[in-house]
Amino acid sequence: MIRYLKRSVVQATGALSRMVVKEQSHYIIPRGRTFSVQYSLPKLPVPQLEQTLKKYLETCRPLLTDDQYKATEQIVHEFQITEGPVLQKLLEERAAKHLNWLSDWWKHVAYLDCRDPIVVNVNPGLVLPRQSYRGQKEQLAFAAKFICGVLDYKVMLDEQTVPVETLGGKPLCMVQYYQLLTACRIPGIKSDTHVFVSPYDPDKPRHINVIHKNHIFSVDVYHLDGAPLSEDEIHQQLQACIDQSQTPAPPIGILTSLNRTVWGKEYARLTKDKTNLASLENIQRSIFAVCLDGPNPPSDINPTDWAACIMLHGGGCKVHSGNRWFDKTLQFILNAEGYIGLNYEHTTAEGPAIIGVSDHVMSYIQRRHDSYSPSTSSLKPPVKLDFNIDDETEELINKACAELDVAVENLMFQSLFFKHYGKTFIKSQRLSPDAFIQVAFQLAYYRLYKEPCATYETGSLRKFQLGRTDTIRSCSSASLQFSKAMEDPSVPDSKKVDLLRQAVVSHRKYTDETVAGQGIDRHLLGLKLIALENGMNVPQLFLDPSYKESSHWKLSTSQVASNYKAFLCFGPVVLDGYGICYNPQDEQFIFAISSYKSDSSTSSELFSDSLTKSLLDMQFLLASHPLSKL
Repeated sequence: MIRYLKRSVVQATGALSRMVVKEQSHYIIPRGRTFSVQYSLPKLPVPQLEQTLKKYLETCRPLLTDDQYKATEQIVHEFQITEGPVLQKLLEERAAKHLNWLSDWWKHVAYLDCRDPIVVNVNPGLVLPRQSYRGQKEQLAFAAKFICGVLDYKVMLDEQTVPVETLGGKPLCMVQYYQLLTACRIPGIKSDTHVFVSPYDPDKPRHINVIHKNHIFSVDVYHLDGAPLSEDEIHQQLQACIDQSQTPAPPIGILTSLNRTVWGKEYARLTKDKTNLASLENIQRSIFAVCLDGPNPPSDINPTDWAACIMLHGGGCKVHSGNRWFDKTLQFILNAEGYIGLNYEHTTAEGPAIIGVSDHVMSYIQRRHDSYSPSTSSLKPPVKLDFNIDDETEELINKACAELDVAVENLMFQSLFFKHYGKTFIKSQRLSPDAFIQVAFQLAYYRLYKEPCATYETGSLRKFQLGRTDTIRSCSSASLQFSKAMEDPSVPDSKKVDLLRQAVVSHRKYTDETVAGQGIDRHLLGLKLIALENGMNVPQLFLDPSYKESSHWKLSTSQVASNYKAFLCFGPVVLDGYGICYNPQDEQFIFAISSYKSDSSTSSELFSDSLTKSLLDMQFLLASHPLSKL
C-alpha cells in the first residue's frame, strides 16, 4: 500500500542528485522454506514504451476535456519519438544490472527521502477486534499473551517455517516479512535511513520496548539460554514497567511525529549525548514495541472510529500520541479497555505482511496454552531508558505536540461495516469482488461531485524478486460510462447492468496486467528518474498539467484482507481527497474512510453514505437481471 508517490516524486529532482544507491546486498538472505523459491522468482520487467504510453493516454481520457486530451496526445507522441526511446534503453540497462530495477529507488523516493511527517501521511494504523478485558490488571495479562504470540511468529520467521504465499498459483516474494521485526527508521536531515538486525546476527536483540505514560523501557523477553520467557514471566516484566512509571514522563516519542528534516537535525543533536545515543540505539535494535495505553478519554466520535484514530495518530498529545515511537517498524498498541491494534512504519512492507503477523497473533491468543511459571530469579529486570532533555529539546517537544494536535484535529475518519452482502454474492455473479468494489468507489465519488477523479489502488508486484507495488488506475472510461448511466433515469436497467459488468471486467484486466509487471506508473517513474540520474532535463511529458491531474489521487485506496473483523486505516494523500482501505469478507465489507476537515469539499461521512447507496444499487441491478455472459 503505497500512497505517497505524488508528493515524493516532486522532491525527486533534488533527492536523486544526492542519492547513493548501493547494490542490493542487504537483501541477501539465507535459504530456507520461507525463501525456498526466492531466487527463482522472475525479475521485474521493464514494460514496452509504446504499451505504457498507450495505456497512459487511455487512463487520462476520462479525466480530461477534449482540448486537454488533444494537447496531451501530442506531448506523448513527441516523447515517444524523442526522449522516450533513449530513456527506455537506459532503464533496460539498469534492469539488467539490478535484481530489481525499482526497489531501491522506490524505498528512497516513496519513503526515506520524503520530508513530510510520517504520522497520518505515511504510517498506517491497524484496528483489531476489541477484546473482553477491562482495566490495567487484565490488560497486562492480555498483553503478555499477545507478546508471546508475536514471539511465536518470530520463531517462524527465524526458522523460516512461514509458508510461501501464492497469488493465482504463483509464489510471491517473502522479503517484506523478513524485515518486520528488529527494524526501525532513523531520521536524517536530507534523507532517512532504515536499519534491520538479521536473526542470524551473532548479537541479535533479545529485548522489546514497552512504552507506558511516555516512559520507554527495554524489556528482555528471552532467557540466557535463548528460550523465550513464558507468559507469566512476561506479565511480571510488564508489571515491573508499570510500577516504575506511575507518573507521566516528557513525551520524547512525540519527536518522531515531526517533519523529517526537523527531527533529523534534533536527532543529530541528541545523539551527541552518550546516554541519549544508547537509548536511541536500544529502540532501533529492539524486536518491536508495545504501547500500553490507558483508557481512551470520552469523545463524540464513534468508539470504533475513535479507536482507529488512536491507532493512526494516538489521539493527540493530551491522549496517547506521546506514548509512541512512530519510527519503529512495528509497535503494538493495547488500550486498557480492550481496544487493540498497531501502528507501523511503511518503509519495508505493505499491509498484507502486517496482516500476516496480526492474524497469527490473534489465532495464537484464541488457542489454549498451558501457563508455565518457572523460577523468575534469572529474569533481568526492565531497564528504563534515560534521555537528557535540555531546554531546546523541550521546546521542540512542545512544537511537535502543537503540530500533531493540529493534524489530529484535521483528520475526519469514518468506518463502514457494510453487512448487506459480501464477496459471496459478487462471486455468484462471476465478477471480481475487488474490481466490483473499485467500481463502487467510482460511482460513489461521481454521485457526490458529478465528475470522475484519479484513483489509486495498490497493485502488488510480489510475483517478482523484491517486488513492492504499482498503481492500478481505477478510473476508466468504462467506469465513467457506468457512473453516468446510473445518474441518468432514461438509461434502462438492462443497459446499466451491461455497463457495470464492462466496468468490472475492464478493471480486472488492468489489475491482472499490473500485477504481471505491466503497470504504467512505476514505469513512468523509472523513465523520469533515469533521466535525472543521467543529468538530463525532465521530459515535457512529466511537466504536462494532464500528468499532474492524472496522478492527483483524490481516491487513494488499498485492499488489505484479514481473517478477522479488522481494518487498516491511513490518511488521504491529497488535501481534497480520501484515503480508503477495505477488508472484503464473504458476507460483509469493512471500509476505513479518511478525509481532511480543512477541505470543505470532502466528508468521510458523506462518502460513506454514497458508497453504501452505490453498493446497494449495484446489488439490486445484478439481482434483478439474469446473469449474462460478456
